[in-house]
Amino acid sequence: MKQKRQLFFIILLTITFYLAFLSEATSLIRIGAFVAYLLLVFCISYALMLENRSPYKTLLWIYLIVFVPVFGYAFFIYSGQLQVRGHLFQRKRKSNQMYLKQVSKKNSFDSWISMDGDEKFISNMIAKESKFPINFSSDTTVLKDGEETFAAIKNQLIHAKQYIHLEYYTLRDDQIGMEIINILVNKSMLGLEVKVIYDGVGSASLSKGVIRKLKAAGVEIACFLPLKSGLFNQKINFRNHRKIIVVDGEIAFVGGLNIGDEYLSRDSKIGFWRDTHVKLKGEAIRSLHTIFLGDWTYLTNEVLDIKTYPTQPLNKNDLGGVQVLGSGPDANQGIMSELYFNMIVSAKRSLWIATPYFVPNKDIRTALSMAAKKGIDVKLMVPAINDGFLTQYATRSYFGELLDNGIDVYLYQKGFMHQKIMIVDGQFATTGTANVDFRSLNLNFEVNVFLFHTKSVTNLVENFTEDIRHCRKVESETYHNRGFIVQSKESLARLFSPVL
Repeated sequence: MKQKRQLFFIILLTITFYLAFLSEATSLIRIGAFVAYLLLVFCISYALMLENRSPYKTLLWIYLIVFVPVFGYAFFIYSGQLQVRGHLFQRKRKSNQMYLKQVSKKNSFDSWISMDGDEKFISNMIAKESKFPINFSSDTTVLKDGEETFAAIKNQLIHAKQYIHLEYYTLRDDQIGMEIINILVNKSMLGLEVKVIYDGVGSASLSKGVIRKLKAAGVEIACFLPLKSGLFNQKINFRNHRKIIVVDGEIAFVGGLNIGDEYLSRDSKIGFWRDTHVKLKGEAIRSLHTIFLGDWTYLTNEVLDIKTYPTQPLNKNDLGGVQVLGSGPDANQGIMSELYFNMIVSAKRSLWIATPYFVPNKDIRTALSMAAKKGIDVKLMVPAINDGFLTQYATRSYFGELLDNGIDVYLYQKGFMHQKIMIVDGQFATTGTANVDFRSLNLNFEVNVFLFHTKSVTNLVENFTEDIRHCRKVESETYHNRGFIVQSKESLARLFSPVL
């Protein structure tokens, strides 16, 4: 009902605006249309005010709606600024809760005491807000870049015996994409259960012929919010950015790499692609699988019995803690931002961040500045050349504030860096799909793995140290002396931060 009312307002705004300002109707009709137009703008602005957003954001949107009413209101609805805790994803929340009830449990640290107070706080925060428990009988392996990641993925898919569940933002039908698609087709024809979720925007280039091939082989496919329906349900800007593979409940994969040739550094325009993925074993797979199952039920209305997909925990308790988190507009909106913030403020010695898109909110910027002022070694690594004008210059617009507060900023120059990593004190880290930008923290469906004192944290530290060697450190004096044109590009790009 609310969606229809908003579309109705757009139509009324368009009609009254046209009659009042553009038509050759009689004066009486134009005056009446003008009055109606003002009333509509007032009602929309008043409703926006009642949502109790931050004052500056509320005023910004009211200004846009007042001065560019039809476009402004339409942009407000479809850009993802709509309050999403209400009607947009109610059904998805229900499907999530159905599966989460079967995996959630109260955190217990009695058998593993290596976590400090801040780490326990963050772990409990994840468990409380998202219902995903911490697991101490799980093993993780860091996979560096495309060659290592896709070799491991293909090997596991080939040896699958029962089922393959795969969920990706981008699934291409190029060379590596077809290699994986052909494996899925073969496995399905052998009688395995193969389910695939792909995003309607991220996988827009996936051909209909390939989709027909998958379906003909018995592969079950679900498209996440296809474009053709997005204009009618106001969800077009909410994308599924997750990358998940679960095979037989024995092995799972999650991380930054989509399925496409560019992730293997085969795109000459992009060049070398630096990324990080993680292979999971043990009980943490159950949490990751729960995210897939919730998404599948939302898209297909098929309720699956999680008990038919058992996960075997490893018979070890000294592997460290592993905790999976699925975030998005169907959950506690902003949970990933809150976790990043708390990880930053928990740092005592070092805080290292690598992200391709750095468009932080005020809280994260403040936390980073305070950490640096306390003498903590704060390093931020971003790519020297990004894959988009807005993302590159919006990211650089924050360098001045960071440098002035003593934060070391590095530009990765070997190629395009796409990994998303935060490492605290060399002992606690997170990696996955969530960038440090508005889109990942508020609009996208994301998934991250939080690692507490695992061998993978050590691997991430080693990889970060190696990556620094391929970076150019940004010098404060050089940055502040950049040209007027560059400053203008940064300021222009920063205006689009809320939708990047």
